Amino acid sequence: MKPIAIFRHARTEGPGYFANYLDSRKLPWRLIALDEGQPVPENSSAFSGLAFMGGPMSVNDDLPWLGSELRLIRTAAADGIPVVGHCLGGQLMSKALGGTVSPNPVKEIGWGEVNVEPGPEARQWLGDIDAFESFHWHGETFTVPPGATRVLHNRWCENQGFVLGPHIGMQCHVEMTEALVRTWVEGGAAEIAHSHSPAVQSPEEIERDLTKRVAALQKVAVRIYDRWLKGLKI
Repeated sequence: MKPIAIFRHARTEGPGYFANYLDSRKLPWRLIALDEGQPVPENSSAFSGLAFMGGPMSVNDDLPWLGSELRLIRTAAADGIPVVGHCLGGQLMSKALGGTVSPNPVKEIGWGEVNVEPGPEARQWLGDIDAFESFHWHGETFTVPPGATRVLHNRWCENQGFVLGPHIGMQCHVEMTEALVRTWVEGGAAEIAHSHSPAVQSPEEIERDLTKRVAALQKVAVRIYDRWLKGLKI
């Protein structure tokens, strides 16, 4: 089986639970560490699927790898190779597929409820889940690209997730582990302290009941990833 390519944009924002999930199902994957200067593959034919993780940068920045990633996403979509995006990854997918990325009305950091749309597309991906608590860390957001369907939203961010055939782009972070949460809180302490957004939580609140919260989120992630696996180009 061809490996799943996982694109990392920052050392502290690796695949997290997504990698654990793939390992538990004995599915091969390859990390492409853009933060270490690894190049973006020219095409997607060597992979069964593509996964794009988060990062502190903007898809509107002038970055050396940005154009190549956007082209790769468009090529994968044209070839029917499934793509999954987490936060920055979801923004990359939106922009590549004809959407836009701009500042969200408020910065969102910490735990917050995400609502599932009632339509059939959302049900294919999330079953009978109507809402769940997810992790968030973003100041920008995407529009739903042409032809795609919004499947997730919440109080602070209109578009938390969209699907287009076998592809899903998410603004929220369903890939979290306890270690990732703690690392981000430590590294982002100054950002949290200087934010006045009503959607930014304190480090103490973010880490409250962390084991329980992460376990619940990972159950939702399994549901989403299970559906995504059905599109793999084996």
